Amino acid sequence: MSPRSASVNEELRRRSRERLLQAAVELVDEHGFEATTLGDIADRAGSARGLVSYYFPGKRQLVQSAVHRLMHRTLEEALEREPHTEDGRERLARAIDAILGLARDRPVLMRQHMAGLLQAEGFVQCPEQRRLSELLSDTVTRYGSQDVAADYPRLRALLMGAVYAALIPGVPMPAPALRAELFSRYGLDWESGVPPESETRPEAREKDLSRFFATEERPSTT
Repeated sequence: MSPRSASVNEELRRRSRERLLQAAVELVDEHGFEATTLGDIADRAGSARGLVSYYFPGKRQLVQSAVHRLMHRTLEEALEREPHTEDGRERLARAIDAILGLARDRPVLMRQHMAGLLQAEGFVQCPEQRRLSELLSDTVTRYGSQDVAADYPRLRALLMGAVYAALIPGVPMPAPALRAELFSRYGLDWESGVPPESETRPEAREKDLSRFFATEERPSTT
């Protein structure tokens, strides 16, 4: 049997890594971070348990990369949905709604993610986090920022603060109120993006996340 080519091996490695990312998101969403083990994730992904450490130094890093993947693909999908638009204000509204939507629809997962960011290691520098950063930076640019280096971190901080406020156990702020505050700050029309009254809940919460973990590479924003 002929040895596999380098490109085939690379594709197999990418598929294995992304199965692990999908399994991590699914299991933490279902059971929480502490109740999910690396063995559980490997079993769900159909991978050898030792393979997890080949891609990720630990569970926290794996889960953070997995959530960043879900976030950037969710954001990407929201920004590019039909009707497609290049209008920066509409794209910013879609970005805000996409992130708030994750907090609303996947509270266990996003609460664990926020807790992980407060650990000593903070942000995990991984391809998923970099892609999320690119998308948000591009959104700020299209919105008309004259200082993206300052305005992107500000938007990121405001979104993180809104997610945190929406997920505080016992005293969560309602997503529409958080949306109204962000829309007011950026001068966005309530009808932009996906207004809460236009959605059907809770039936709209998707269980199948496979499309967010497809193996094809996506081009970076230019």
